[in-house]
Amino acid sequence: MFILFLTNYKYDSAFSSLDKVLLHAMAFTHNHGLLVILLMMLCLHTVAEWCNHGGDIGNTRYAKEELLINPKTVPKLHLRWKFFAGKDISATPAVANGVVYFPSWNGYVYAVNAFNGALIWKQNVGELTGLSATGTIVNVSVSRATPTIAGDLLIIAIYGPAYVIAVCRLTGNLVWSAQLDPHPFALITASGTVHMGAWETFLVVLVIYTAWVSPFEFGFLDRPEGLLGITDNVVNGFFAIDIILTFFVAYLDKTTYLIVDNRNQISWKYASSWLVFDVVSTLPSELAKKISPTPLRSCGLFNMLRLWRLRRVSALFARLEKDRNFNYFWVRCAKLICVTLFAVHCAGCFYYLLAAHYRNPKKTWIGASMDDFLHESLWIRYVTSIYWSITTLTTVGYGDLHAQNTREMVFDIFYMFFNLGLTAYLIGNMTNLVVHGTSKTREFRDTIQAASYFAQRNHLPARLQDQMLAHLSLKYRTDSEGLQQKETLDSLPKAIRSSISHFLFYSLVDKVYLFRGVSNDLLFQLVSEMKAEYFPPKEDVILQNEAPTDFYILVTGAVELLVFKNGIEQVIGEAKTGDLCGEIGVLCYRPQLFTMRTKRLCQLLRMNRTTFLNIVQANVGDGTIIMNNLLQHLKEQNDPIMEGVLLETENMLAHGRMDLPLSLCFATLRGDDLLLDQLLRRGLDPNESDNNGRSALHIAASKGSENCVLLLLDYGASPNSRDLEGNVPIWEAMMADHEPVVKILADNGATISSGDVGQFSCTAVEQNNLELLKKILYHGGDVTLPKSNGSTALHVAVCEGNTEIVKFLLDQGTNIDKPDIHGWTPRDLADQQGHEDIKTLFQSHKAVKTQSFVVIPEQKRENKVSGRFTSEPTIYPMSRDGSSGGVTEWTWRQSQPRRRTSNFHNSLFGIMSAANGGNNNDLLSSIDQTKCAEADRDCPIRVTVSCLEKGDVKGKLVLVPQSFQELLEIGAKKFGLLATKVLTKDGAEIDDIELIRDGDHLVFVSDGEMGEPNCQNGGVLS
Repeated sequence: MFILFLTNYKYDSAFSSLDKVLLHAMAFTHNHGLLVILLMMLCLHTVAEWCNHGGDIGNTRYAKEELLINPKTVPKLHLRWKFFAGKDISATPAVANGVVYFPSWNGYVYAVNAFNGALIWKQNVGELTGLSATGTIVNVSVSRATPTIAGDLLIIAIYGPAYVIAVCRLTGNLVWSAQLDPHPFALITASGTVHMGAWETFLVVLVIYTAWVSPFEFGFLDRPEGLLGITDNVVNGFFAIDIILTFFVAYLDKTTYLIVDNRNQISWKYASSWLVFDVVSTLPSELAKKISPTPLRSCGLFNMLRLWRLRRVSALFARLEKDRNFNYFWVRCAKLICVTLFAVHCAGCFYYLLAAHYRNPKKTWIGASMDDFLHESLWIRYVTSIYWSITTLTTVGYGDLHAQNTREMVFDIFYMFFNLGLTAYLIGNMTNLVVHGTSKTREFRDTIQAASYFAQRNHLPARLQDQMLAHLSLKYRTDSEGLQQKETLDSLPKAIRSSISHFLFYSLVDKVYLFRGVSNDLLFQLVSEMKAEYFPPKEDVILQNEAPTDFYILVTGAVELLVFKNGIEQVIGEAKTGDLCGEIGVLCYRPQLFTMRTKRLCQLLRMNRTTFLNIVQANVGDGTIIMNNLLQHLKEQNDPIMEGVLLETENMLAHGRMDLPLSLCFATLRGDDLLLDQLLRRGLDPNESDNNGRSALHIAASKGSENCVLLLLDYGASPNSRDLEGNVPIWEAMMADHEPVVKILADNGATISSGDVGQFSCTAVEQNNLELLKKILYHGGDVTLPKSNGSTALHVAVCEGNTEIVKFLLDQGTNIDKPDIHGWTPRDLADQQGHEDIKTLFQSHKAVKTQSFVVIPEQKRENKVSGRFTSEPTIYPMSRDGSSGGVTEWTWRQSQPRRRTSNFHNSLFGIMSAANGGNNNDLLSSIDQTKCAEADRDCPIRVTVSCLEKGDVKGKLVLVPQSFQELLEIGAKKFGLLATKVLTKDGAEIDDIELIRDGDHLVFVSDGEMGEPNCQNGGVLS
């Protein structure tokens, strides 16, 4: 597998102010023969892109602006990220705009973020084109050439068949494809180079020449001669070549917006559109004069048809206006200047033509001031015509063209009409360019004025007025300086927005206390949804007691935390870079505790509460981590307000009085068996796991929480579930030396052999814990098994030099000649490390020839499901008769249908709404009573039963049967008393099973004791 590395250059000098990036790519051979692509990211002022295999159009493979990488600075490079492609990378990458493009031998082309290594898109060449591979090296369609960047397209050459395709750089979707060679075994092995517009640019230069010479020849010359005539024909020859090339150039169909590369369609499209005009405008001057009518031969009318080529100049300016490498203002100015000069030039040539061909030269505009102008030099006549043409256009001075005859008058009429339109066009465009540059300032002044009037009309306090004006001023500043991140990011696709946010803020969010220990996936999603905002000094971001809709992460600056006490503002704290503000109100869904006010210019990341909860609910294990981080943070705060919030939150959690989408793992981590019981009653899957595959039973076993273990087993949790590392609950309990939990798990069918016993044995040996190794053996584990890398416990024991454990393992039949994946046997390790005592043990121990079997005393265990846990939620002490209240009524419980497990995974708390019961102090909502009733119908009811006549005060926890008669039979079985009545602890008689609720305390009495009211004075479990 090939790996794409990106290294970041760290240099001792201060480059933090530099904000541009140069991506330089080079390829070298790994010592194992793998091609590894090394990308070095350097901070420079100029952006240089590696758009093809050679870096530039000359394929120099040289970054001329590279100044920092040299033999002395190379050791300062460090690994930034890795990207694992499916197979070896088959060509040097191309880099542009912070994206790396490269092909792989698995048939895919990848686009990867150059800053963090995140995949932007990947496309399978075969699936994209529908082509089958014809190359002899691999059996999939692959590219062996560096992708070539051409504007918004990425050009990819397919190795075989010989096709070239173009895909969209942003999405990887196919745009067009072309076959270079129809031979079935033709291959493309070299990378391509895109010459963007070189021919078009050359033709535009020739068009500029044509735009000057055609009107000039039309007005001043009867026919071009000498060098001018030769030049005209050479230029015509180039345009004739372009006509031929056009028959082979694909075009974009404006109806379907697809590239058409069929030659027949191209020919028909060209022939039915511009072919005639192109051919006529390319005719040589001599031929045009011969085929022209006699009256027009002297005028060179065909020369004017060459102005058809001006459409190329118009297309050039249209491209330049969209090209981000050129300033839009100056491109527009250049276009307007060219239009003006061309209009002046044409008008001067046309007006001279009228004068030169008039029957009385003295009755012309030029003859009136220049008697014998036909004998003047060509230069004098041309300059005079252009001068009077431009003064007429600009209406400056008294040198305007003065018509002397009817022809000139008619021409002047149309020329002046044209001047009106051209002047309006020029003034309109220039006004738009100038006004656009000042429009933001005008809008800012208008907004400031409107805000000031609003504040004065409503008599707002001076502090609020200052905050309003400061915020508007900051908004104008961010807009004018290009810092308006929201507008910029909203115009980009989500993948690019996410990559930008990840690059800017991921490292900061990763250090926030609330997200300590959460998965990278959750962090990436959160960063993508955070909005960066700027706030000026002394502005309120959050107000005390307002609704909790957002929380903030401080990126730069500092904010004060204030509270109002007795009508006076008091500063109780300060938040700095990386601190959270408003998270307690959002997560606990209570009014904000503090007012948050900026001390200086601040940049904040805003996270919406609804968006945050939606993201976290999609990540099962991370909600538990976030909740624990919040509670731990509250505990660490030495503040009465925080202590009150912590107390309320934990109280609600303990009593299950809020509609929380919590996970079982969260309750188990806290050791809160009451909350765990509430969650299980709501139907949560007892086998749900976190991102590492650890279930709640794993956590409960590792923490030694017997109550939680029994609850989970009782609700159907698998005692042999494995996490991603092969650990099982019984191993977690053994590791933490929780013997009671180990016994409970073993009694309920847990086996050590369900996990990675080889790994367990090696772990025990690494800890030099012989007792733990014996426990593995006692519970049915084979300590001779290897772990994933082939190492056995004996390998580890030899490396540790633990003779006692080596002897124990030899007694269990471990093979001393069993190699690991590197070929090392325990005997080899002993020789290599020089453990003489272990070598002596090996020599005295006969080598194992056949597999040894260890006879372990058979333990009578059944793979049974635990009976219903009989405490709520604590384990009661042993009763006087020696029975435990932990497991009761096995037969009856097993006869009941098991609850259907739910796949509903809610990974985060959300203290959702204000309390409904009229208690204003309750900040959290209680469980909806209807939902509770439905949950209770799904779960069997448990009650405490006692009998004072038999001296049982503490009582026993049992399940309520389906009939009242069965309840009396339970009393007879438990207490040996033929009870006739059932009372509550207050002495009220119960005569129907439907009256009994979950958690009631029932007292069995006989007829003789029915009137005894002192049953309520006995020990009652609450």
